Amino acid sequence: MATRFTASQSVEIAVPEQPIPIQHYLRQPQRLVHALVDTSRIKPLSEEVFRLKMRPLTFMSLSIQPTVDMRVWAESNGLIHLQSVGCEILGFEYINQRFALNLKGHLSPYQSSTGTRLQGRADLEVQVDLPPPFVFTPKPILEATGNGLLKSVLLSVKQRLLHQLLADYRRWVISQTKEKALSDDTTELPILNLE
Repeated sequence: MATRFTASQSVEIAVPEQPIPIQHYLRQPQRLVHALVDTSRIKPLSEEVFRLKMRPLTFMSLSIQPTVDMRVWAESNGLIHLQSVGCEILGFEYINQRFALNLKGHLSPYQSSTGTRLQGRADLEVQVDLPPPFVFTPKPILEATGNGLLKSVLLSVKQRLLHQLLADYRRWVISQTKEKALSDDTTELPILNLE
């Protein structure tokens, strides 16, 4: 019998003003993926799809390590969408064959009276047929534990987003303005007359 777990997480971030608006940065969704997940756990599958190796999760006495294929794409206005397109549980075939993960999220910039802000939301749902020992665990305990686990996963992603996204945006703006300065710097050096 399948047990369903769900969690949602919202985020709102004030964006410090930079010479290049954040909408330009957000048109490169691969940067957002690297802000969300440690680079060593990301494998690009295509321009929009990334395989993310999650940290091991412990559910009651069960330890699992999901690998999620995530599609991330941007609209021209800077709105970013995330959607899981595949999932595999490594090293636990029984669970892998009976596990479904659905993650949907978005992040979009908007103007407020205090400047630019980012607003987003992620919804995570897992359906799993648990192994026989868990059949005897009361359903409310299973659901509370599973929902709490998903909530902690989304909360850690939110914390990483809050810390990494603005730092990466700042680094990107600096690199873009340096490149522009170098390409604009076409002044010729004066020729010295040594006679």
